[in-house]
Amino acid sequence: SGKFYQHAPAEASQATLASVSPVFAVMKLDKEGNTAFFEKKKTELYQELGLQARDLRFQHLMSIATRNNRIIMRMEFLKAVITPEFLLILDYRNLNLEHWLFNELASQLSGEGQLVTYSLPFEFRAIEAILQHWISKLQGRLNTLQPQILETLEALVDPKLLSVDRSKLHILLQNGKSLSELETDLKVFKETILEILDEEELIEELCLSKWTDPQVFEESTSGIDHAEEMELLLENYYRQAEDLANEARELRVLIDDSESIIFINLDSHRNVMMRLNLQLTMGTFSLSLFGLIGVAFGMNLESSLEEDPRIFWLVTGIMFLGSGLIWRRLLSFLGRHLEPPLPPHVPAVLKKSQPAAGRVEIKNNLKAETFGLSRSTLTNQ
Repeated sequence: SGKFYQHAPAEASQATLASVSPVFAVMKLDKEGNTAFFEKKKTELYQELGLQARDLRFQHLMSIATRNNRIIMRMEFLKAVITPEFLLILDYRNLNLEHWLFNELASQLSGEGQLVTYSLPFEFRAIEAILQHWISKLQGRLNTLQPQILETLEALVDPKLLSVDRSKLHILLQNGKSLSELETDLKVFKETILEILDEEELIEELCLSKWTDPQVFEESTSGIDHAEEMELLLENYYRQAEDLANEARELRVLIDDSESIIFINLDSHRNVMMRLNLQLTMGTFSLSLFGLIGVAFGMNLESSLEEDPRIFWLVTGIMFLGSGLIWRRLLSFLGRHLEPPLPPHVPAVLKKSQPAAGRVEIKNNLKAETFGLSRSTLTNQ
């Protein structure tokens, strides 16, 4: 009885763990494009596939791995397991990819689509279909962002505008964040593909039919080994991701340059306002300086000058004339100190000698490169 009470809690805990194991909604597609849907627990699924529990954990956002003649792929929310006979899409209901899953994927796997690998084994078609969909998704995101960013930048860099529209800046900030997310996804995608391209063994393991039916994997129709076909396939999508990354990088550079132009325009308007403020301040100072004469004559003191009617016009003229002269002198002083310095004078002899020296240096470099190439050619021969 003691042994019975000792083993009973363990059996109950195991039953509880088995009952709460996650359930995958699975979409199964075979070579002919036939589709089946079912639900299965994680424990039952990895046991049927000959995998381990950690293989279906999908820890990374993007990964391509192999185990026990199975390819395990994850492209963010897309989780797939590829075998030589069928493709499994896990949790297909939460992907928001109904159009691709139900209308395009089956025809691509059956050879009716425009896949380059339609004449190769099934795993080639499955891998290319997933990579093609992911590249198309990234391309669509870039095509959506590019016109929005260009339109916003064109409105912000308009030289006729004296101020910057804050709504446009808010739109540019949101597009900049989306562009950064796209650049991150492209970088992760490229790193995932590059990790496989750097390891020859991993490329061999992706060729599943090589281990199940070696006769199929002798040579392809073009006379190239199927491992090389897999390498070319991955390299093709790596190059497409690199092209998208370059376009995204050009947009990023354009945003940075436009921000510099916007800051330069704002600084220019700010300098104009500061200069105008300084000129008004100098004018006020000039009037205040010669306004002391009017203050002196405005005091309630008797003198013989206030009896002459011409003294008022004389004093007023002296005040305005003196204020104008002082303001003019201050403006000339300000102009002399704000003008940019002139570039240093370069003698004519140096101007003529510099291009010649540059041409001699270029010729020497070309001679050295030609000599090095000839030496390497002779060495190889």
